[in-house]
Amino acid sequence: MALLRYSDIKKMNKKDREGKLKELKFALVKANVTANKANAKPKEIKRAIARLLTFRNLQELQNAKDKPSTFNTFNKEVLKRTK
Repeated sequence: MALLRYSDIKKMNKKDREGKLKELKFALVKANVTANKANAKPKEIKRAIARLLTFRNLQELQNAKDKPSTFNTFNKEVLKRTK
């Protein structure tokens, strides 16, 4: 069972994604406190957090690719790695 699918993340705006990330991090803390070994809830929450962070990082890379800065060498290195 997936808590959050990639298609759902794409439909969210940035504010909703950040809110969901905070909510999931809080849920992970709660799940870790009450978790037993038979419960796979923390694992699902970690996967959902990873999906959100991956989507955010891909968006940042896409934005960097669209608007490269000539003054920032870090952006040039990122663009070289993404090509």
